[in-house]
This record gives sequence, C-alpha cells and structure tokens, in this order.
Amino acid sequence: MMKLKTMVGDHPITLPLKRGEVAPQGVALDIADVARASSAFKRVVRGMEFDVAELAIVTFLIAKAHGKPLALLPAVVAARFQHPFLAYNAARGPLTPAGLAGKKIGIRSYSVTTGAWMRSILWHDHGVQPDAVQWITLDEPHVAEFQDPPNVTRVGGGKDMVSMLRDGEIAAAILGEGLPKEDWCQPLIADPAAAASDWQQRHGAIQINHMLVVRQSLLDQHPEAVKDVYQAFAQSRGIALAAGAAPLPFGFEANRRNLEVAIACAYEQRLIPQRYSVDELFTDVTRALA
Repeated sequence: MMKLKTMVGDHPITLPLKRGEVAPQGVALDIADVARASSAFKRVVRGMEFDVAELAIVTFLIAKAHGKPLALLPAVVAARFQHPFLAYNAARGPLTPAGLAGKKIGIRSYSVTTGAWMRSILWHDHGVQPDAVQWITLDEPHVAEFQDPPNVTRVGGGKDMVSMLRDGEIAAAILGEGLPKEDWCQPLIADPAAAASDWQQRHGAIQINHMLVVRQSLLDQHPEAVKDVYQAFAQSRGIALAAGAAPLPFGFEANRRNLEVAIACAYEQRLIPQRYSVDELFTDVTRALA
C-alpha cells in the first residue's frame, strides 16, 4: 500500500481522520505529529517534505507564483474572519483603524494569510493602504523566494508582538493566535463580529485560511490516490459536521467565490505577480472532486 507523508493540524474537520476514525482506501497516511500546521508551512514549501499537507491559501498562491510543484485540493480545513485579531493598547489612549496610517503595525510575517486579509480590511474598509504603514515582522516568509516590500522591517533579539504592543513600540498588532486576556489589549475594530458579518454580506465569501495541497507529482502519477485522500478528508469533515463543527466548504464550485476573493486580495497587494483565475488553480481531476 502506498504510504503518503502527511501534515495537517488539529482542526474539527481533520481530527476524526487524525484519530483514525476514518482512513483513505488504497493509501496509508503517515501523519506528522503537528498540532499547529503553520509551524510546518516552511517544510511544505521549501523542503517539499510532504505528499499531502495543509497550507495557508496565500502561501500556496505565492508558492505557485514561484514554481513550487504543489497542487491545490478544493478543501478548506481552516477559515475565520480576521476582524477580531487586530489589537491595540487601550491604556495608551484611543485609536481607530483609520488612525493607523503612518504608524507601525506588528505581524509575525508579512506574507502570512492573516496579514493579507487584515491589510485588505484596513485598505478597503478603513482607507489605510498597505504602503501607508510601517510593518514590523518577526519571521521570514514561508516561501524563501518572496521578498518583503520596502516598508517592512524585521526585528530580532527575542522580541514578541505582545510585549512590543504593551511597551508602545508598535501602534497595533495582528495577533492571529488570539488576544492576550489583559484589559489593556483590545480589538481595534469596533464590534468585530458585526464588521465580519458585514464583510461577508458585501463579498459573498468567507476568508479562507488553510486548504489541502498535494505534491504535483502525486496528482500526475497517482490521481486515484489523490481522490482517495480527498474522500477520506470529506468523510472526516462529515463526522465533524455531525458533531456541530462549522461547515467549511469542500468542492470546486463551493469554493469558487471564496478563492476569487482570496486571489484578488493577494494580487492587489503585490504578493503574487498575476491574478490567477480559479480554474488555473485546479486540474480536471481536482475540479471534479466533490
């Protein structure tokens, strides 16, 4: 039986498969011991370590632009609206999203998907263009070939975003793993749940975080194995839905609009050099997955 080296994080949709409640027919998944998939994204796009992996959508688009041999599957394993994750230090006085122009904003790495969505929100909903901000980062991009724009400064020396925000070194921070439970640290976007609902109604989409990818060579040489993998994840999703998990979309047409918006987000910020069509991201085999 073909064994596929696999990397997925702990999500409601993936946990039934990781626990062995379902398994693909015809192949075996050798699943890496990773709880947070983002910690292994460099391994996915640099070392091409995995046959099957979870990957952030903007990282995938950048990887595609730089010729990485990865193929996208129409399966969303993580998605969320980013509005609650832009934080500021309320103890230092009032601040609005529009007031961030000319200021410093912290983000783990400039090209991460959370940052791309938040820059789009600031640009289109609050009038703050990405070039009008000084971005302070801690980490290099997942895709080694990607070059940060000139208004990005990477800091070292054991810095962390929460401390920098608390000490006033940055005006705001995009804290994708959630806000510290301290009174001084507050979401900058007022009523983020209402703002997210409004965004969804206007765009007719969700904000995708992570989808599934496979090696291009696996898709080319063993398309039936890819179908088996997809069906196993679909079965895992079904178990999660029955237990009350959010119905993240699987299938090509179910994700068409979501991907159109994600591609536009990455392209207008010059993260990718061309505005791919959704069809360009898939083949006849992956388009037919349902």
